[in-house]
Amino acid sequence: MKRALIILLMPMLLFSAIMQPTQHVNAATNLTPNVGAAILIDAETGKILYEQNADEIVGIASITKLLAEYILLDEIAAGKLKWEDTYNMTPNTYLLSQNRLLSNVPLREDGTYELWELYEAMAIYSANAATVAIAERVAGSEKAFLELMNKKIESLGVKDYQFVNVTGLNNEYLNGNHPAGNEKDENMMSAKSVAILTYHLLKSHPEVLETASVLEKTFREGTSDAILMRNWNLMLPGSIYAYEGVDGLKTGTTDFAGHSFVGTAERNGRRVIAVVLNAKEEDGSVEDQTRFVPTKNLFDFAFNQTAQKEILKAGATIEGSEFMPVVNGKQEQVKIATAEGISLVTTEDAVYEPVVTLNAERLDATVKEGTVVGHVVMQRVNGEEYGYLEDKPLKVDLVTTESVERLGWAALFLAGVGSFYSEIWAGFKEFATKLF
Repeated sequence: MKRALIILLMPMLLFSAIMQPTQHVNAATNLTPNVGAAILIDAETGKILYEQNADEIVGIASITKLLAEYILLDEIAAGKLKWEDTYNMTPNTYLLSQNRLLSNVPLREDGTYELWELYEAMAIYSANAATVAIAERVAGSEKAFLELMNKKIESLGVKDYQFVNVTGLNNEYLNGNHPAGNEKDENMMSAKSVAILTYHLLKSHPEVLETASVLEKTFREGTSDAILMRNWNLMLPGSIYAYEGVDGLKTGTTDFAGHSFVGTAERNGRRVIAVVLNAKEEDGSVEDQTRFVPTKNLFDFAFNQTAQKEILKAGATIEGSEFMPVVNGKQEQVKIATAEGISLVTTEDAVYEPVVTLNAERLDATVKEGTVVGHVVMQRVNGEEYGYLEDKPLKVDLVTTESVERLGWAALFLAGVGSFYSEIWAGFKEFATKLF
């Protein structure tokens, strides 16, 4: 009987299991379990959608090259350099280019290269010597370019960083030619700072994606120096971990920094940026997919569980704070409401409540329409609220929605007399109550 009952129930159990709804990923705990640091942002507004150890300063390896790209693109946009400008090889850069254990394209000792081909080698193949070559062409030396990097990153408001070279390599691979730090040093930033850099790079130079999205290209095609450059970003279309909408941006790998990735994807006109630093497998090992699986989790969360949401309307009144008393006015109170609305990218189930702060207990007439009387801050009451990259508060002004004129002198006099006798009568009643 038991065996027959199990056989009868099996199809029902299987059907029930198949029909169970897909569980949403818990953003707070499950997106990046084996990652040293991570952050996910909306690329349009800088709204942070998820973060893990995002303020911790860690190694960034070749993600450094995003800053080198930024500076070069600034120079091109300003007309200080042209893509056709040439670079003549220096001995130290030539020596670095011959180390094929590192990501490099072969550069000739007596070679002359145009900036565009060095840029492609850097952006597609993460070529290290090509990056140093660009630094030397832009600033005259790697040390001088390093100063430009420090100046640029500080202009973006970033303070938690360490740059010891322009490539992101460990200094010990630079043959004693590192411009700063000691031989064991590497470049370091926090995930949030990397996100700030990427956010501004895409705002200033969206054309960076035209090169970052190239899956493969031959360096110096048709010459004896030709080499196939295959993008290390394995989430690009046509790659093994392809993800719909991915068109950039930069990988980074050293023993110190681990496997890291700055990825960006666009779907239905909406772009997000994910930063994953020092990713590992559960057992501590690293594989090709190590940095791309958590990035996929972040992208899935962004596109499937977050959206633009209005959490406060313009002209809204806040319950319990709909009016403010007016002294000496033709009206005893005036209506107040929000000057603006608040919309942001957040999770579908996010709930916010208003917290009102008024500048005073009452207003003195005359009151003009649009007078700022306080503000309202929206606080999330369920889940984590991460805010914005650049500390934009969820705050708007409260303003009066109408004008209130001041009473004339006669009305003020009568009101004063009435108040005087009211106070006398109140005092008499209190006195009489005590007598009897």
